Amino acid sequence: MRTGIPAAPLAGSLLAASLLSMSGRLEVAQWPSGTRTVLEIAIGTVIGTSLTAAALTELRQLWRPAVLITVTLVLTGIVVGLWCGRLLGIDPVVALLGAAPGGISGMSLVGAEFGVGAAVAALHAVRLITVLLVLPLVVKLVVPASGGPPGG
Repeated sequence: MRTGIPAAPLAGSLLAASLLSMSGRLEVAQWPSGTRTVLEIAIGTVIGTSLTAAALTELRQLWRPAVLITVTLVLTGIVVGLWCGRLLGIDPVVALLGAAPGGISGMSLVGAEFGVGAAVAALHAVRLITVLLVLPLVVKLVVPASGGPPGG
């Protein structure tokens, strides 16, 4: 089933579960011992298996933008996190991990290590849902219908 919304099952389940959880009609999930380790292994497996030989071949062409994007996002995340912590008075660990350019599952697990997993998950959920809804529209407006870069 095609909705036109990128990662619709992820965004939909995230939004629905969040609303249900915040409504108070659902108890906070108590995971059995060892579940977090299994989830971390599963997330690592999903990420690891996406790195194929074809992806490495493509990375030979894309290593410069990969380095530039990574350094820029990490530095920006640090600056924004510190700024939010100081200016808005939120826990600096929540602010730094919430502003980090990682995925919601990975960053939530890192946040859980510091005892702030739920807060980090909330920040990343807002970011993820916003990006999933806004960025496809921006791409359609900025990138010509041919799919190539502007001016190219």
